[in-house]
Amino acid sequence: MLNNKHTLIKSPTTFMDSEKASAYTAHQIAELIRQKQKEGKPAVLGLATGNTPKLVYKELIRLHKEENLSFENVISFNLDEYYPIEKEHHLSYTYFMAEQLFNHVDIKKENIHIPHTDFSQGDIEKYCLSYEDKINSFGGLDLQLLGIGRNGHIGFNEPGSSFDSITRLIDLHPLTREDAAPEFGTLNEVPHQAISIGINTIMNAKKILLLALGERKSEIVNKALNGEVTTEIPASVLQTISHVEYILDKQAAQLIALKN
Repeated sequence: MLNNKHTLIKSPTTFMDSEKASAYTAHQIAELIRQKQKEGKPAVLGLATGNTPKLVYKELIRLHKEENLSFENVISFNLDEYYPIEKEHHLSYTYFMAEQLFNHVDIKKENIHIPHTDFSQGDIEKYCLSYEDKINSFGGLDLQLLGIGRNGHIGFNEPGSSFDSITRLIDLHPLTREDAAPEFGTLNEVPHQAISIGINTIMNAKKILLLALGERKSEIVNKALNGEVTTEIPASVLQTISHVEYILDKQAAQLIALKN
């Protein structure tokens, strides 16, 4: 399915290695937090999980501990969470965010929002709408941090996801489950579904940072930046907006030849 939205040519910001790309990303986030502090306003952040943002969070922790970056004005919304999974499970994103960031900074617990999955199927739709409403109650996201899956997903917006989608329950793509299998031990242990913020919600963020690291992301990064805008590669829709910055290390960028 193709989308005929006008595409914008945008050169990625490329670094020699993942550490430098991640540090740059962290400093972009820190700059927003500090700017909002000066304005006396909250910084509403959309946060991602997985291997890609780990070094970003490590640098944010360093900035907090060594350069007095406070998270007291931060309101966070995580992109997604497996369904079903217990919050205490070591592979839940609630656990991930606590270990990788929240336990090490001064963010207020009441300002942390991560999709909960302790709901029956019948209550999920209502819960997802309430999560969406909560984001909207803060005026939307000031900044959304994204990774990209090898099938082009952003959040858990898998191939075929509508560009108009909002927070909802999603069936995970086989490639997504395959990539998660090593962490879970076997493919059978990987959940088949997840709750994810929708593509429309992501697009409405005032600023989007898409971070991609490593050679294994190079092929999908090239398709997402230079291919057709199609729901089969959800990240390709980012071509249609100007408030996105692609941040890549040299390996992730190796196949890119920008359109003239």
